[in-house]
Amino acid sequence: MIRESRPVKRLIFAMVLGMLLLCIGPLASAADDAKIKLDGKQVVLNDSTFILDGRLYVPVARIAELFSAKSSWDSDNEEVTIHTAVNDKIVLGNGVPVVYFNDERYVMDAAPVFKEGRLYASLRQLAEMLHADLQVNAGSGDIELATVKPAVISDKYGIDEISKETSSSKSELLKRNGLDSKAKLKAGTKLKVIIPSIFDHAADPFTEADLTLLAKITMVESGYESYQGQLALANVILNRVKDSRFPSTIREVIYSGRQFPPAHNGLLDKSKPNEGSLRAAKEALNGKNNVQNAIYFFNPNVSKGAFWDSLEVITTIGNHSFAK
Repeated sequence: MIRESRPVKRLIFAMVLGMLLLCIGPLASAADDAKIKLDGKQVVLNDSTFILDGRLYVPVARIAELFSAKSSWDSDNEEVTIHTAVNDKIVLGNGVPVVYFNDERYVMDAAPVFKEGRLYASLRQLAEMLHADLQVNAGSGDIELATVKPAVISDKYGIDEISKETSSSKSELLKRNGLDSKAKLKAGTKLKVIIPSIFDHAADPFTEADLTLLAKITMVESGYESYQGQLALANVILNRVKDSRFPSTIREVIYSGRQFPPAHNGLLDKSKPNEGSLRAAKEALNGKNNVQNAIYFFNPNVSKGAFWDSLEVITTIGNHSFAK
């Protein structure tokens, strides 16, 4: 049997891992061999890493800690809030593809995952948001993270020089730092220079009225169901909004047709959404969808007939079947 030498194995591992970190290929496996260094020193995570859909996932809180960031876990909403060393605020939710970054909403290319009591996220995107650089060592296969300090404006070192040095446009740098084109950058001003890739993917906006109405109908129709059942109900409405066969707004979907009787008998208007329905509605609006393509829901013990029998049931959660 011919065995590959260790250098060759390391090179192969580095090439594969580099592809994974660049999100090439839908792979899923363990990644316990992934070695991570920060500023040249080996990192001890204590929790295993893993590869999901071609991305290396790491424990969020531990990685945040490595970069002197403070994190707090909201168990009720399954969210982690991070305050970074460069004064950014990041909010990540379990299974929610939208991240709140300094109160702006952006779509990540991979949603965080809750596993074994920890929230995990894609290392590359997490590192960017923590103002760090990530490289893969082709020789050893190590993932090398580096802390990046903000650039400091001086009389001879301005935004033009920083733009050239970082290969980022001035407009990108200004946006990253919450500044507009009229901002006067005095000597001593610190500029964050790592531009997270999420900045290219702003999330679709929604209004407070949209959130409230979606939460109200979710509570009225499925408030007695589990969180998953309420999330599914909210997504049926949003799936209809995206479907050309239905109206294009949340309000019109809810108040048109006969699928939602509470919208016509006054019950919906009188209701007040609770925390559970608000969470389900908000996370549905932020892209967490557990009933992809479902545009109908019904109780199979109540709704009977040719129409309901003709539907393709995607899943059943609690008392409701969700179908297309």
